[in-house]
Amino acid sequence: MGCSGFLHPLGKGPVAQYPGNSDGYPSDLSDARRELIEPVLTAWRAGRRGKGLDIGRPPEHDLRVLMNAVLYVNRTGIPWRYLPHDFPPWPTTYAYFARWQQDGVFEELTGLLRRRVRETEGREAEPSACVLDSQSVKTSANVHSTSQGTDAGKRIVGRKRHLGIDVHVIQHAPGVKGFKVIPRRWTVEWTFGRLMHRRRLTRDYETHPHRSEAMIHLAMTDLMSRRLTAESTSNRRST
Repeated sequence: MGCSGFLHPLGKGPVAQYPGNSDGYPSDLSDARRELIEPVLTAWRAGRRGKGLDIGRPPEHDLRVLMNAVLYVNRTGIPWRYLPHDFPPWPTTYAYFARWQQDGVFEELTGLLRRRVRETEGREAEPSACVLDSQSVKTSANVHSTSQGTDAGKRIVGRKRHLGIDVHVIQHAPGVKGFKVIPRRWTVEWTFGRLMHRRRLTRDYETHPHRSEAMIHLAMTDLMSRRLTAESTSNRRST
């Protein structure tokens, strides 16, 4: 299950071959999206090598394949043990997912892509205002009772997710009165809705809250990378 160190960047170097779906899955990284996230994972690998954490046998699995496997779990909601055999073994995949979460890789990807999206839209890289909101979701049977609570208003036993979404600040022109259509509305609600298209997030299946947070970061990484590359994102009705 070890995941120490990477010797090859995404899509490069020797790759373990897996039988099965040669055409890939809709959740797989495209070449354009791979280029967006590759520098972060390459830097993570270099950092671990610098600390001597990649001592031992060379890694057998390509980074792109591993990220595709994690994205597949996030998108389809399957248990890790049910990962298709054309991906690396599930213990290996989960070990990489856990290490990336522990080392802050998913948070770094979210921050990088958020800044890229804002700059592409002609805005400052960092927001000046945000909206906070929460969402109550049910938990699965594997979540311990000490790690969940009750939303009495919605009658949900589970966990709360809290999101901070950057917004446009709209100002009326001098002398203008009355109603004005806001270009971007319901931003937080739209974001929660998009997250719910990831079946892993329709219910909280993660034993530990920090793994749940990582799944949200992963979903946002997928959404923003597709936004930057103008790739469509299928919803649950199309799968």
